[in-house]
Amino acid sequence: MKLFAFSLREYDELPALQKVADERGFKFGWTPEYPTMENAELTRGYDALTIITNPMTPELLSRYAELGIRGIATRSIGYDHIDLAAARRLGIRIGHAAYPPAGVADYAVMLMLMALRKVKLVDSAARYQDFGLRGKIGRSLNTCTVGVVGTGAIGEAVCQRLSGFGCKIIATDPYPKDRLRGSVEYVSLDELLERADVITLHAPGLPQNDHMIGAEQFARMKKGVVIVNAARGVLIDTAALIDALESGKVGAAALDTIENETNLYYLDRSRDVLPNRDRSVLMGYPNVVVTPHMAFYTEEDVEHMVSSNVEALLAFDAGAPTPFEVK
Repeated sequence: MKLFAFSLREYDELPALQKVADERGFKFGWTPEYPTMENAELTRGYDALTIITNPMTPELLSRYAELGIRGIATRSIGYDHIDLAAARRLGIRIGHAAYPPAGVADYAVMLMLMALRKVKLVDSAARYQDFGLRGKIGRSLNTCTVGVVGTGAIGEAVCQRLSGFGCKIIATDPYPKDRLRGSVEYVSLDELLERADVITLHAPGLPQNDHMIGAEQFARMKKGVVIVNAARGVLIDTAALIDALESGKVGAAALDTIENETNLYYLDRSRDVLPNRDRSVLMGYPNVVVTPHMAFYTEEDVEHMVSSNVEALLAFDAGAPTPFEVK
């Protein structure tokens, strides 16, 4: 198999890919560029691609098929950026990454604590030597009811961590896990929205989950609720969130991901006027933390993302099944 990697970071992903290539005996090429129609020719002579959260449109997939690509794997758990129907029509098998849930789970709990203890406000004030306490009082996590939306691998890991804080944990998921029932109370989404002081999202970015949290859902929540999203930006209607923040319905938000992130993460855009007004608005609020979709970013997770992509693509090349294939 010959593999080509798009959007590959030379400072962390490249060494990981080189290591697994040496171990598994395949050749690869790479570029730090995002995949486009203009650079599609780079894939000529290769069998498979590894990408990150780059849009895979029918046009781009068709071009790759013409160039002989028969497998594409994304170095992310989510795959909503890939047109799966188009890939199937073209005979391209699609894979995604798997990595330990600990990194994202730790990050989600960190975001909760930052929001509850007003870390953004405290830190920004301290930079200007405002060491007063007025307006900076926080809340202890153990006094909160935390609502976990989605108890897949990451949501389950979040529940396990929260149990150590002594808070009340409620959760909603189409497939409740029996092993969590001792520490987690499963409820409907509506009940969770009404009861939770903190809501953390860990649902997949599937079409049916698009804007699962919008104006109607915000209206059901407690006044001053804290919202955490370390999953997918499309889960929250950003316009509705901004309204809820400005009305005081949402007391704080900690967001590792928001809508319309394409061509922002993971690039240095420090000298650009960004075409994402919502992000600028959210970052301007003292009670909103916005981080650049990096909850996954640990040494362990990066290594697993690269290696699981390789395992998927090697299986595709051999015509074999793999647990990393998107069905």
